[in-house]
Amino acid sequence: MSANKELQQGYSAYSTSLDQTSLLNRLIVAMEKGELTDELLEHMPELNEAKKLNDKLKYRMSILEKSIADQTLQNKKNGMKTVIPSSGPNAAPVEKKGKKDGKTGGAPPKQAKKIDYVTVEDYGSSILGRLQSLFKRAISEAFPGLDAPLLLAETPNPQFGDYQCTSAMPIAAKLKINGINKKPADVGKEINAKLPKNIDFIEKIIVMPAGFINIFLKTDYIRSQVSLLASKGISLPKVAKKRVLVDFSSPNIAKEMHVGHLRSTIIGDSICRLFESVGFDVLRVNHIGDWGTQFGMLIAHLYDRFPDFLNKLPDISDLQAFYKESKKRFDEDESFKKRAYECVVKLQSHDGDIVKAWNTICDVSKKYNQIVYDYLDIKIKDVGESFYQDKMVDLVKWIKQNKPDMLREEDGRQIMFPSGCDVPLTVVKSDGGFTYDTSDLAALKYRMLEEKVDWNIYVVDAGQSLHLETVYAAGRDFGWYDESKQRVEHVGFGLVLGDDKKKFKTRSGETVRLLDLLSEGVKRATEKLKEKKREAVMTEEELTTARDAVAFGCVKYADLSHTRTQDYVFSFDRMLDDRGNTAVYLLYAYARIRSIVRTSGVNDTQLAEYVSNTPVLPLNHPAELKLAKHLLKLSDCILLVLDSLMLHQVCDYVYQLATLFHDFYNECYVIEKKGDEPPVVHFHRLALCEVTANVISTCFKILGIREVPKM
Repeated sequence: MSANKELQQGYSAYSTSLDQTSLLNRLIVAMEKGELTDELLEHMPELNEAKKLNDKLKYRMSILEKSIADQTLQNKKNGMKTVIPSSGPNAAPVEKKGKKDGKTGGAPPKQAKKIDYVTVEDYGSSILGRLQSLFKRAISEAFPGLDAPLLLAETPNPQFGDYQCTSAMPIAAKLKINGINKKPADVGKEINAKLPKNIDFIEKIIVMPAGFINIFLKTDYIRSQVSLLASKGISLPKVAKKRVLVDFSSPNIAKEMHVGHLRSTIIGDSICRLFESVGFDVLRVNHIGDWGTQFGMLIAHLYDRFPDFLNKLPDISDLQAFYKESKKRFDEDESFKKRAYECVVKLQSHDGDIVKAWNTICDVSKKYNQIVYDYLDIKIKDVGESFYQDKMVDLVKWIKQNKPDMLREEDGRQIMFPSGCDVPLTVVKSDGGFTYDTSDLAALKYRMLEEKVDWNIYVVDAGQSLHLETVYAAGRDFGWYDESKQRVEHVGFGLVLGDDKKKFKTRSGETVRLLDLLSEGVKRATEKLKEKKREAVMTEEELTTARDAVAFGCVKYADLSHTRTQDYVFSFDRMLDDRGNTAVYLLYAYARIRSIVRTSGVNDTQLAEYVSNTPVLPLNHPAELKLAKHLLKLSDCILLVLDSLMLHQVCDYVYQLATLFHDFYNECYVIEKKGDEPPVVHFHRLALCEVTANVISTCFKILGIREVPKM
């Protein structure tokens, strides 16, 4: 390195250090004076988030304090004494009351009884699902009117069968409470007596003295079902069709997508893919932040920076920098601030040129978002906050006409307390403007009454739980939906963390841009394939396909394989490990299985002819049967995840399938070589390979992972 370069780098580092010191000093002074500006907070994202949360809590506290004061005054008028409990571990217990109906405060009350929103019309290859349906009916007939639990699962020990029902003991306990004494064994026998005789997939049922009901499956049923999957392809359970809306991703316009959008985008897309796989009519909605007062400063800045924007789409290479420039001018230049406010007024009045400027900013931002969506194979339709501007006006009119008693005025605001909620929704601000509460209510109303969706799924971070549950409670109060029939649900998720177990940031403490993150994934995947010397056996096109599958698949799978409600640590090293529960391991396993079929020299026609002539595959080895049984659990897995919306259950299933195949392949020859004799292909095992690969492919489609036949 030359001396001049060293001096330049040294000066640059020194200058950066001075800038950071100056910024830190300004922050300390501002915090002491209580004068934190938006411009300062832009440089401290974590502090900015903390301040927003603090302001929100202060707002809620002021509402609660005013409510307490109003109640105290009312109590005084009625001659009642108000007791405010002290805080701390020794405070006297008090009953929390809602504002309207005396239900527990805080979040609105949850449904006491779980609702089955999934109606199964054909269980397909499902075994557990069919057993649950049979036993549920048998228990209901044996003990009518008793709210009896159904406890049915796989047995850990094969000597006790394949599945076991353990409902007899809790049913016996419930009967005893009602004055009926029955031994668990007798309860088990009564349940067994109500089951249909000669069930096609059950070999025998044994009721144990403790009341356990052990279920043994017919081996020939397993063999024939796998043969069916080989001949007719993978079939998922048939469920009653639903019209479903999934709200996910939702970035803000004029700010580039960052790591905070990763989980909503990946989880939301996978949920859509799951719904589409069972034939649902799915609306993929991107509730983007494309409206608000910040557009005034952005439009004013656009006029100055790109005066010919009306004729030519501006080349804004760095959206974040463009936003920060406009914000700096807004904070420091009074004449610019005045112009910005004028632009807001003109935008709200739908001024032609201003609307074009707004559209230009939106188009530039959406172009960058689309790059991320293309990388991740995401299909989504933008229906942003701007879409609901007129609908919010109609919403307020609707409430005043149909449910006027639900609104109350407080400090000039129009607020409402939905049933069971202590924190209100602000429908109209004191200046006559609207809030996020208003737009979310308008969106819920539109989706339920105009789009007429059966399921309305919001894939939003867990921190929004209270807000969303309050909006849902308002929707129920307004009669927009019946929760016993329509599913409106918040699919919450945790944070993406760095190795330090804090929010994932760059080394300089800034939020990680999604494009940078995915580009790093491509770089790491390239290095991984080179490390494995894949360029020696793959064409350039095959390498590129494999690289992208690994790069984007590893990011998706790392997210989806964790329980979504928990935080997880983002680590490329762990994601790209080809051992353990990773996308790389599964992609290699899938490619290996496809390679086995190719190496056999048996073509599709020959294998199809064998399967059609062999309706019961001769699966006799324990490893063959273990793999076959797991293949038939795909339908059960799908039904489970349709109910829970927990995608890690699909990941667990496909990972276990890959490990069982590994065991099978180690113990059973598919292509057997004996000395100089021609290799012998065991067709039934080849069929097992084909079905396994097809099931993995089905899981990949749901998880959004690109399958690669060669790695």
